Amino acid sequence: MEGGCLQMSIQVIRAGIMDSLQDKGRFGFQQLGINPSGAMDLYSMEIANLLTGNAPDETVIEMHFPAPVLLFRSTALIALSGADFTAILNDEPIPLHQPVWVKKDDVLAFRSPRKGARLYMSVAGGFAIDQWLGSGSTNLVAAAGGFKGRTFAAADEIPFRKKWNDIQESKRVLPWKAGLDWGNESDKFSILLGKEWDWLTDSSKEQFFNQSYQLSTQSDRMGYRLEHPLLELKYQEELISSAVNRGTLQLLPNGKIILLMADHQTTGGYPRLGHVVSAHQHLLAQYRPGDSIYFRQVNQETAEQWIIRQQQHLLQLQNACTFRLQQYFHENNHQL
Repeated sequence: MEGGCLQMSIQVIRAGIMDSLQDKGRFGFQQLGINPSGAMDLYSMEIANLLTGNAPDETVIEMHFPAPVLLFRSTALIALSGADFTAILNDEPIPLHQPVWVKKDDVLAFRSPRKGARLYMSVAGGFAIDQWLGSGSTNLVAAAGGFKGRTFAAADEIPFRKKWNDIQESKRVLPWKAGLDWGNESDKFSILLGKEWDWLTDSSKEQFFNQSYQLSTQSDRMGYRLEHPLLELKYQEELISSAVNRGTLQLLPNGKIILLMADHQTTGGYPRLGHVVSAHQHLLAQYRPGDSIYFRQVNQETAEQWIIRQQQHLLQLQNACTFRLQQYFHENNHQL
C-alpha cells in the first residue's frame, strides 16, 4: 500500500472489544463449512451506509463496548447507527443516525453504553479492503476477510477509499436524520416453528411461550445461550446434522436453548424448535447478557409481510438520502 493511500485511513488509537469490519455476509459456501458471518444488526448497518451515500451492503465497522478510540488521518463523512455508546468527536457529542463530517486529526471516542449492544460506523465511499469470497466481512474462524481476518488492534490503519479536497464545513452534522422502523416494540420475538418442534412434550410446548429467556454471559456472535427453566423432549432421537441459519433455536441436550447468530456453524445436530423471523433478527443483536426475551408464534405470511415492509422502509430511506446528499453537494460545490 502506498503512503498516499495510507493517509486516507482511520488509525486505531485504542482497540475496543471485538471491533471488526462486516457487511451483509458471505453466502454460497456453507456446504464447504464456511459460515456467512456479517453484521449482527443488518438493519443498522444498512441505515449507516445509506446516510453516507453508500450501497446498503457496503462494509462497515461493527463495535461493541468498550468501543475503540479512532484517529482520522483525513477528512471523511461518517454515520453511526445502532447502539448508543455516547459518541464524542474531539470531546464534543455527535448524534446517531445523521451524517457527520470528520476532519483530519479528529478523534472519535465513546463514553458509555446508554442503549444497545452493537454500533455501526459507515464511511462515505467505503473501506479500501480486499474481499474474500465476495464479502468484506471478517470471518474470525477462518482468519480471513475484513481487516487481515481479525479484530482491530492498537496502531492498525484502516484505509478508506474516498478523498475529499479541502472541504471547509461550518456544520459538522448534516441537517437530516434517519427515521427508524424497528418493527417490534416489545421483548417478544416472533418465530416460525421448526422441524423438530413436535419433539417437545405438550407441557414444554406450553411452557415455551409462557416463560422468559435470559441471555447468558456465554452469548457471543456465534449464538446466544439462553437461561430458562428446562424444556423436555417426548423421546431422545438421534438427529442427523442438518443445515441451520441465523435465528435458529436449537435445544441442547441439557434442556436449554441456543439461539444462533451471525457467526453460527453451518450445520447442527440438535433439535430445531423454531426460527426467529428475519424482520426481528436485527433487534436481537442489540440485546446484552442479562437481558430477557420472550417468544411468540407467527405464520409465514405475516413474517414475509414484515420483511417486505422493512425493505420498503429502507428503499424509501435510500431514495431520501440520495436526494438530500446530491442536493447538499450541489449547493456546496462538492462531489459525492
